[in-house]
Amino acid sequence: MGRGWAVDCVAAAIERTAPLAAERTAAVRPRLERVLAAFAAERLGTHHFASVSGYGHGDLGRDTLDRVFARVLQAEASAVRLQFVSGTHAIAAALFGVLRPGDRLLAITGRPYDTLEEVIGLRGSGQGSLIDFGITYDELPLTAAGAVDGAALADALAVPTRMVLIQRSCGYSWRPALAVAEIGRLIERVKALQPGCVCFVDNCYGELVEDQEPTAVGADLIAGSLIKNLGGTIAPTGGYVAGRSELVEQACCRLTAPGIGSEGGTGFDLHRLLFQGLFLAPQMVAEALVSAELVAAVFSDLGYGVNPLVGGPRSDLIQAVRFGAPEPLIAVCRAFQACSPVGSYLDPVPAPMPGYASELVMAGGTFIDGSTSEFSADGPLREPFVLYAQGGTHRCHAELALERALVALAPLRSTSATLGGP
Repeated sequence: MGRGWAVDCVAAAIERTAPLAAERTAAVRPRLERVLAAFAAERLGTHHFASVSGYGHGDLGRDTLDRVFARVLQAEASAVRLQFVSGTHAIAAALFGVLRPGDRLLAITGRPYDTLEEVIGLRGSGQGSLIDFGITYDELPLTAAGAVDGAALADALAVPTRMVLIQRSCGYSWRPALAVAEIGRLIERVKALQPGCVCFVDNCYGELVEDQEPTAVGADLIAGSLIKNLGGTIAPTGGYVAGRSELVEQACCRLTAPGIGSEGGTGFDLHRLLFQGLFLAPQMVAEALVSAELVAAVFSDLGYGVNPLVGGPRSDLIQAVRFGAPEPLIAVCRAFQACSPVGSYLDPVPAPMPGYASELVMAGGTFIDGSTSEFSADGPLREPFVLYAQGGTHRCHAELALERALVALAPLRSTSATLGGP
């Protein structure tokens, strides 16, 4: 099983997923139309690319960027800031901005993504987590099928709850991403049980995947990263919060300071990249979805478990592949890294990463450190050894990387076949 076999496997996957790729390509137009309409409504001009220095007071470009993102995200208001160092930081600002000591936070999509565990206080202590500040945390486990346990939701909300946390993406779990329509139904149920409860959605990896965002179906607040979907692979850093204006302002008061809130923070003359990244985002997201279908098709054809299935519903960019052992997970990450535009000479090895509970192996040869948008993959070194692939600025990159991965896997599959593996 050499390169010829790998090329044939990928070619078969391309043919199998061609109708799905056509659907994703067609979906670029309405998403781009929404972005262009937001630019036109806010009369975007080159003068918005500059920013003021120092405090950032009266920054016209920043204020226009906020209004453009609010329109695209179908929200009342947004705050787009380079001062958010990651999506986790934006989410943390929203949590700390809205919640107060004595409040209860309920996660209804099971255990949140690894990087939020220390923010909440599930790992570590004395670092100023939510639990350190006297905020009560509970979570509603998912069902065996990976769905929100609707039958147990009423009991979980029998206790007064200030905020419900919904994680749209699968994160490092073997479950489907939540469709926006399903998020809307969950929010409707939550509001019926506790009308004053804030419904907050971790929107990372989900932006522009569907026609609507969670803020269009009742979410009070959403947050995410600019170096994922909405940055179009060229935003240098940053994150956003969007939703009800008073909640957005509370998050900004946590980012800066009470009394300053959204009024502070310069754009370092980088607004052009954020506007341009948003313009490119619909195309990049579509290509990433096409790449995800290719990953699913290639590995499912070889007998590995994949989630979502080929042609299955998608509400984020992530494609999971279950290898069941560390060796193939590491081999595929190394192959993807070797096909990366940056750092192709590097050899990924499992290592600790800030905020994560397990060692990670990561293929991340991207132009923006940590962006994961130019076709990358990673996975925690723990059972059942699942690879999480994401991103892809163009499908050809995914095709080339998958060919390399199959060549790298071939010797392991021969050994695995002898032992009765997939």
